Amino acid sequence: MNKNRLEAFSDGVIAIIITIMVLELKIPHGDDWHSLNELAPKFLSYIISFIYIAIYWNNHHHLVHTAKHVTGSILWSNTHLLFWLSLIPFVTAWAGENHFTELPVAAYSFVLFMAAVAYFILSKAIISVHGKDSFLSSAVGKDLKGKVSIVGYALSIIFAFILRELSVLIIVAIAFLWLIPDRRIEKKLEENE
Repeated sequence: MNKNRLEAFSDGVIAIIITIMVLELKIPHGDDWHSLNELAPKFLSYIISFIYIAIYWNNHHHLVHTAKHVTGSILWSNTHLLFWLSLIPFVTAWAGENHFTELPVAAYSFVLFMAAVAYFILSKAIISVHGKDSFLSSAVGKDLKGKVSIVGYALSIIFAFILRELSVLIIVAIAFLWLIPDRRIEKKLEENE
């Protein structure tokens, strides 16, 4: 199967996710700094989530670029990832509305944890279809970056109930880890040119 439909569908879902998130930002009821200050937690959660969606969009592009064709397992793995990404607007709004209290931060961390697991599964599905000697397999190797992220999110879930500031810090740190699209894949692409 050609991968164009998978990319187009994924791009469409991600665009809708961003649209839903921005629609959750309501106009302040006043015209002073205090009114804007009331929106600060919501805006902060929006910024973090927007960055995460952008990270997933960029890295998804690189990941799918390595596939020569797609199969049912790749399509379902991709849909699994999109499911967890589609929950980001909900946890974004919940965390922002409640000023990053424990349970919303834990839920936010859980959704990011599951999205990371789904991304890992998608990459493994692509490797499974294209072989251990495939482009993606040689680019990601043991995928230490992906595994560290999953562990970090798991810790973030736990710390949400103990020290939520640390939980949020872990979320932001993992975002910085992935901010630049996957250099492992880019390096491999450059080597093959």
